Amino acid sequence: MTKVLLVEDDENITDLLSIHLSDLDCSTEIANDGKLGFDMAMEHQYNLIVLDVMLPGMNGIQVCQKLRALDNHTPILMLTAKSEEIDLVLGLESGADDYLTKPFGIREFIARVKSILRRQEVNKQETESKESTHHQFEGLVIDELKHRVILNGERIELTPKEFDLLVLLCKNPGRSYDRDQLLKIIWGYEFNGYEHTVNSHINRLRAKIEPDITNPKYILTTWGVGYRFNDDID
Repeated sequence: MTKVLLVEDDENITDLLSIHLSDLDCSTEIANDGKLGFDMAMEHQYNLIVLDVMLPGMNGIQVCQKLRALDNHTPILMLTAKSEEIDLVLGLESGADDYLTKPFGIREFIARVKSILRRQEVNKQETESKESTHHQFEGLVIDELKHRVILNGERIELTPKEFDLLVLLCKNPGRSYDRDQLLKIIWGYEFNGYEHTVNSHINRLRAKIEPDITNPKYILTTWGVGYRFNDDID
C-alpha cells in the first residue's frame, strides 16, 4: 500500500485528507509539528510527504531543506495559506515537488497526489529499465542510482532539482529545452510565469559544476530557446 506522511497541525485538514487518501489505497501517518515530521520522514519509508509550510517547531521550508540536504528524496507536496510569489519560489527551490495554496479543492489535491505518485512510478520503471545509470564526461561523473555527482574527483552536492536537471540534459546531449519544457518535465506541473525558477536552478548548477561560469563547458545556452548539454564532449 502507498504510504503518505501528513505533516500538518490542523486536525480538521489531516482528517479530511486522510479520508480521501484512503480512497486512493493510501495509508497515512500524521505528524502535527515540523520536528516530528522530519524525524518520521527520516526513520520510515514513505511514497509521499504532504507538508504544511506554517508549522510549530520547524516550518515546512526548513523541513524540506533539511530532508533534501540529507539525501531524502521522498516526493513532497507543500501546503500553505500564503499566496505570495516568493513563498511559491521558496517552496519549489527548497526541493518540493509540487505546491498547493490554501484553501484548495479536494479534487485538485487528489489530482496533484495522483500526478506525483504516477511520476514516481514512471521514474522508477525508467530507472529499472535503463541499461546504464552511470554517465561520464571529461571530469564529470553522474551516478543516477546513488544520486551522486563527482567533479574532478570531488563530490558535488546538488539539490534534487539541480540533479534532475543535470541528468535530463546529460542524457540528451545537444537537445535544447526551453524553460516551459523544463518546468513541465522536472517539476511535473505547469507553473506559468515561474520560468525564472529554471534560470536560478541552472545558474546555481553551473556555479557548482562549471570550471568557468562565464564560459560554460557542460551546460550551454541555446540563445532564444533555452539550455542544452554540450554534445562535443565525451
